[in-house]
Amino acid sequence: MDERVIVAMRGARRRRVERHATHAGECRGAAGCVALVGAGPGDPELLTLKAAKLIQRADAIVYDRLVAPAILALASRAQKHYVGKARSRHAMPQEAINALLVQLARQGLRVVRLKGGDPFIFGRGGEEIEALAAHGVSFEVVPGISAANGVAASAAIPLTHRDHAQSCVFVTGHLQNGSMDLDWHALARPRQTLVVYMGLQALPVLCRELVAHGMAPQTPAAIIEKGTTRKQRIVTGTLATLAGDAQAAALESPTLVIVGSVVAVRERLQGCLAATRAAVLPLRISRGVDLKTPAVAGLGANS
Repeated sequence: MDERVIVAMRGARRRRVERHATHAGECRGAAGCVALVGAGPGDPELLTLKAAKLIQRADAIVYDRLVAPAILALASRAQKHYVGKARSRHAMPQEAINALLVQLARQGLRVVRLKGGDPFIFGRGGEEIEALAAHGVSFEVVPGISAANGVAASAAIPLTHRDHAQSCVFVTGHLQNGSMDLDWHALARPRQTLVVYMGLQALPVLCRELVAHGMAPQTPAAIIEKGTTRKQRIVTGTLATLAGDAQAAALESPTLVIVGSVVAVRERLQGCLAATRAAVLPLRISRGVDLKTPAVAGLGANS
């Protein structure tokens, strides 16, 4: 296809999306509108206030697998449509989810498309707003605390640090045909933090390829299961040991993998982390729904 035709098609698609994007907050009062809302990484108290208000006022909620029940409880009067995806088990294909959003909006409903983490970071939010725009449906996007930000913070692992990493890269660990098609040379660069979403199954391949492309086997690495929740478990090690350690711990999804010398910062804080527990008051939003928070590493009893 001629390059000028490709550029023109991309420009038309961008203008179509811009035309149907609402101003901030418009979906709170508008019927026939879809709000793509980030539900955060697991801890209900990491939901934004704007997201909570939209959920409370929604007529229909279309939600993913990792959305906390306490967040769904905010939408006591809304229709609820589960469209969650687990590895090799999808409640509904993406095309059907897109069609459902369009259908609900055309019924004049205020729809909240509720996604774990942030809808634009491995959440396929971009595909969904393109589908909405193509059908003339107004929408807005409410960002959420991403899994990378929230889980790293709960594990006391800084994603950047002046002494360790001046850049941070996010990738997905889903295997395609038994392999990971990634730019390994770019991922193995020094003074960089690598964050891998959905990397549990691919962990042996990930560690092996990073070492093969120049990372030292002794590079610190961590894998966090069910981050920011009360079921959070953290396994730390090196590229040489992490895959075996994770298998021995029988970790389960969802997990997040962090690779880089920033992981050593957590190791230096172990004594402090073991001696402290969180004491956070439950957040109450409008209808008196308690969004009880799990313990967060590093908060003292008097915080």
